[in-house]
Amino acid sequence: MTNRRIVLASRPVGEPTHENFRMESEETAGLCEGQVLLKTLYLSLDPYMRGRMTDGPSYAAPVGIGKTMVGGTVCEVVESADPNLQPGDVVGAFTGWQEFAVVPAKGLRKVPGDGKLPVSTALGVLGMPGMTAWSGLLLLGQPKAGETVVVAAAAGAVGSAVGQIAKIKGCRVVGIAGGPEKCAHVVNDLGFDACLDHRSPTLATELGAACPKGIDLYFENVGGKVFEAVLPRMNDFGRIPVCGLISQYNATELPSGPDRSQKLLLTVLTKRLRISGFIVSDFMPHWADFQREMSGWVREGRIHYREQVVDGLDNAIDGFIGLLKGANTGKMLVKM
Repeated sequence: MTNRRIVLASRPVGEPTHENFRMESEETAGLCEGQVLLKTLYLSLDPYMRGRMTDGPSYAAPVGIGKTMVGGTVCEVVESADPNLQPGDVVGAFTGWQEFAVVPAKGLRKVPGDGKLPVSTALGVLGMPGMTAWSGLLLLGQPKAGETVVVAAAAGAVGSAVGQIAKIKGCRVVGIAGGPEKCAHVVNDLGFDACLDHRSPTLATELGAACPKGIDLYFENVGGKVFEAVLPRMNDFGRIPVCGLISQYNATELPSGPDRSQKLLLTVLTKRLRISGFIVSDFMPHWADFQREMSGWVREGRIHYREQVVDGLDNAIDGFIGLLKGANTGKMLVKM
């Protein structure tokens, strides 16, 4: 079969552009024993992909120039040389930005096909973003009933799940999102107690009014000015799970202005804050617990989710660039 794939053509400086990517076509290889030929149904677009485009020290190796862009996928088995998978099976994989892939069957997980939830949820609320929200909030943040939880990027795939889980645990939840439409979705559809627009020039004042008892737990997805508004309002023994810093991913130099690192450390010391960076793979031993609990909440209607679907591989680059600019509400997917 002819496979179309998007490869990394060059490393971006600042914001990625179309020139950093290239579409290629190639014939798929034949199968060896233990391999399967997969057809991509859905491709996940995620902020971490920006980091993989940079050749710098990180928790994972960068994408090589001329190599297929990485990404989680939901795929259908087309051909199989492994007894555990049959044509027609739907699996979760990590085959990246391409239409077909020949990969080892070992390590692929079947996506439940009960018809009650679309298979795309395996890349969103029941996949890596949902697991990120569940593990970062519950295992690191450890929210307690009655506490105030603030969630950055609250309309995104991770933030939306974080806030809803915190509500299930009995917390007051304040979201921060980009624009009145997203804030309305966060409050009216997701059930947050309040949501603030991060573009507001009076964000810090509004945050104080929305959190009169201070902030016990802040789920960090953004960094920058949002973090600066939150930090002075953290309560003693507050927790800050650091999931992402999307406002900084395209930065080419340190922010201008005075060095604030000493103020940060002094606040951490005097308030005994716990700031914990994490990668979702740290918690994969808890995958079965996450699946059981999260799928139950979704089926019971206690967790709501939204998917923003881009049509076809040809539009994946525009979708990704838009994602980094906050153009998405909920989980961003490419439907092949």
